[in-house]
Amino acid sequence: MATKIYPEPVERAFKADQEAVIDMTELGERLVRRKAELGLSDLPRNPGQNRTPSKRALLKAIAEAGGKW
Repeated sequence: MATKIYPEPVERAFKADQEAVIDMTELGERLVRRKAELGLSDLPRNPGQNRTPSKRALLKAIAEAGGKW
């Protein structure tokens, strides 16, 4: 007979963690549909008046690389 390393509740918790996988693409699509159903618009962007020079440089680099922040 094999010796259990963890008590039963801990083993169940490990199993639950393994089953709780979220597909991020599906989640994003569900959120878009839900926002449309509720009539929610996008939040206004932060104007960035108090950004540090390093943050401004980072956002500029992201934009130049074709990213959207």
